[in-house]
Amino acid sequence: MNMQAQRPPLLEVKRNFELKTTLVKASSRLPLPGSKLKRGPDQMEDALEPAKKRTRGLGAVTKIDTSRPRGPVLSTVSQTQGPAAAQKGPKKTGPRGCTTVASVLKNPKAAPVAPAAPAAPAQKPGTSAAPMVAGKRPGKRPAWDLKGQLCDLNEELKRYREKTQKLDQENQGLQEQLREVQEQATVLGTERNSLAGELASVRTQAEQSQQKLETLCARVLELEECLGTKERLFQELQKEKLELQEEQKALATRLEEQERRLQASETALSSSEAEVVSLRQKTAAQVTLLAEQGDRLHGLEMERRRLHNQLQELKGNIRVFCRVRPVLAGEPTPSPGFLLFPHGPAGPSDPPTHLSLSRSDDRRATLTGAPAPTTRHDFSFDRVFPPGSKQEEVFEEISMLVQSALDGYPVCIFAYGQTGSGKTFTMEGGPGGDPQLEGLIPRALRHLFSVAQEMGGQGWTYSFVASYVEIYNETVRDLLATGTRKGQGGECEIRRAGPGSEELTVTNARYVPVSCEKEVEALLHLARQNRAVARTAQNERSSRSHSVFQLQISGEHAARGLQCGAPLNLIDLAGSERLDPGLALGPGERDRLRETQAINSSLSTLGLVIMALSNKESHVPYRNSKLTYLLQNSLGGSAKMLMFVNISPLEENVSESLNSLRFASKVNQCVIGTAQANKK
Repeated sequence: MNMQAQRPPLLEVKRNFELKTTLVKASSRLPLPGSKLKRGPDQMEDALEPAKKRTRGLGAVTKIDTSRPRGPVLSTVSQTQGPAAAQKGPKKTGPRGCTTVASVLKNPKAAPVAPAAPAAPAQKPGTSAAPMVAGKRPGKRPAWDLKGQLCDLNEELKRYREKTQKLDQENQGLQEQLREVQEQATVLGTERNSLAGELASVRTQAEQSQQKLETLCARVLELEECLGTKERLFQELQKEKLELQEEQKALATRLEEQERRLQASETALSSSEAEVVSLRQKTAAQVTLLAEQGDRLHGLEMERRRLHNQLQELKGNIRVFCRVRPVLAGEPTPSPGFLLFPHGPAGPSDPPTHLSLSRSDDRRATLTGAPAPTTRHDFSFDRVFPPGSKQEEVFEEISMLVQSALDGYPVCIFAYGQTGSGKTFTMEGGPGGDPQLEGLIPRALRHLFSVAQEMGGQGWTYSFVASYVEIYNETVRDLLATGTRKGQGGECEIRRAGPGSEELTVTNARYVPVSCEKEVEALLHLARQNRAVARTAQNERSSRSHSVFQLQISGEHAARGLQCGAPLNLIDLAGSERLDPGLALGPGERDRLRETQAINSSLSTLGLVIMALSNKESHVPYRNSKLTYLLQNSLGGSAKMLMFVNISPLEENVSESLNSLRFASKVNQCVIGTAQANKK
């Protein structure tokens, strides 16, 4: 079994199959049980004839080797008979022989099979045998030859005894051989079962190998496709490699060129470094010079502010401009000579500063019956603007005063006059957003933003905070209130900004930081919608309150540690017309009456405050009016003030025009102390 285990499984199966085939062939020649053993001597001899013939053909008696465990007789027979016997074996093996061998293999303990007659031994030379002639049986002796017959019988008996003895020996040998064959058949059956298992395992392995083979075939196909793809990719890479090689060559050429250029650049750089050293020296000198120029520029700026302030003081800290509005469509044209604008000392090129108004005295004409004489009233102001003056021309005259607010001086600009004289047009401008019709407020803020940007180059930074309120019947209202705050934001009061502070603020009012013109335009539009107006005898839509636009300006020069701040106040005063004593007072007229009384009271207080400041009185009645109380920090000796007196060109308004001109003349005669900038 150890030798068999060392052989390959397929070779072992082949050998076992050959052994089984040989065993079947040999077993088919064995006598059936109980067949030939019961025959007589003659029949046994006849049965032994075929064996004798076969043994004669072999030339020697086949000996059984019992030393080997596996069928020696089978192998001997197959070896002695040769290929011819092997070919004839399947033909001689009939159904009977197969059944006998199968039964022996299945039941080794069955009745022993009678051994076949052994082959007759070859006769020795000189040995006498029964009297046979040419292989024939001897003839019978005569009946009288009893002795001969007895001798023959004794010889025959002896011969048969020898044959029986030999047959017994052969029978024993065959029985032993049968036992060995049965044992061998048992072993072969076991081996067959194991080989059958091995065969099933081999078949399973073969199936698995077949599946693996199919898998490997599929894998081979897949790898072949992948190989094709790789080959195509390889070809593409080869092409790309060639292209890259060409590109490398081009880059190498460029690199050489760049290296040459680099060398040239290094040469230029070395020369440039020398120039840089020289330039740095020059730059250092220029930085020093620039610092000196900055100091000088700062000194010049301070000098400019001083001279600018001195110029404004020479013009007067309280100045009055008169502006006559043009005649509107549908209004009567005034008679010639009603309003005259005499030229200045320098002639027509000198801006006018005088105004002459003619008025006839109707009372004197009635008493004498003669035509009423004409009375001419002459007024002199700092500047007079005829009806044809443009908004831009008016602003150019006050732009220097607006500049003073940026320099740290409080500035207050009023628009005074009767209803319909053009105060609101002067301050805010006309409707429609026409740039040519813009008033002083948008132009002043545009100028401030522009100058602040220019001053930024000198180290100054400015911030602007705007507020817009109105004073109606001595009540302060916020014109920038929006949404739920509009009309419900609580009462606005004028309070000190803090304990010990001189700055005033309006409670519940919006203070909006502004930095561009669009933000200012939005605030003005909102204020127009919220301002109190009403219809009067002089104007279809008259402003019945004082509107105060305040812009708080804060400037800082961080490098020099300088700070300045001042308010710019632009006030559109309410109409200054007098009450008509013969006016019938209805429900609406009573409201107009209260409005007019409050307006005239606040305007009278404004005149009293200016007179008190001019006369250096110890007590200035700021608190007599909400208007003067709110503006008290912009009306004193440290402030600059300008009043526009607006008059109508119509003869029917001559009385109100004269009152406005007389009030403005009184203000123009006042002199307030030298203004001082609010610097820290």
